[in-house]
Amino acid sequence: MASPRAIEVWQQRREPVRSLYCDWSEWLPVMRAYEEGRPAYFATPPVNLINALSVSLQHILAAGMEHVWSRHEQVADAFRAAWQAMGLQMLPARPEVAANTLSALYYPEGVDGSVLGHIRTEGVVLAGGLHPDIRTRYFRVGHMGATRANDVLATVGAIERGLQQAGAALEPGAGLAAAQQQLLPGALHNSKVGERI
Repeated sequence: MASPRAIEVWQQRREPVRSLYCDWSEWLPVMRAYEEGRPAYFATPPVNLINALSVSLQHILAAGMEHVWSRHEQVADAFRAAWQAMGLQMLPARPEVAANTLSALYYPEGVDGSVLGHIRTEGVVLAGGLHPDIRTRYFRVGHMGATRANDVLATVGAIERGLQQAGAALEPGAGLAAAQQQLLPGALHNSKVGERI
C-alpha cells in the first residue's frame, strides 16, 4: 500500500495531516494487523478514486508539470477571451491575479442564478458564488484538469446560449469566436498526453 520511503517521508513531515481519513497513523495499524493475520478495520478506502489518482499522477509526471501549467494557462486564456468578447466582468480586480483553473464572473444585468439550471440542461455544470456578501451576483466556471479545446467551446457555447435566453444582450457567437481564435495557436488537442491532463 505504501513504500517504506513514503512512510519515512510521512514520519518526517513538519505539518500535521489535515484529514483523518488520509492520516496514515490511522491506516498503518490496520495494515500491520492484516500482515500479522489479524483482521482490523478503520474505514473502507475509495479504491476507485485511489486508482484514478494514480493514473492521473502518472499522466502528469509523464507530461511534466511545466506542460500541465502551460495547458491550464492556455485554457484560461481561451476562457478569458470569451468572457471579454461576451462583455462579462470577472471578479478578480485585475486579470494578472486571476486563477488559471477557475473563472468567477458577475451575472450580466438582469440575469440571476436561475440561468445555471438552464445551462445544466446542455450538459455543462457551473457553480454559484461562494463569497457570502456577493454569492448571488456571480457564478464560477471550473477549468482545471482534463479540459480540452472542445470542452472550452462547449462550455462557452452553453453559457452564451443560456445567458442570451435569460435576456442578456450578447452578440451570438462572439464568445465562441474569441475562444476558438485563442485556441488555434495553442493546439491543445495535438498532444496525446496533453489531452488527458
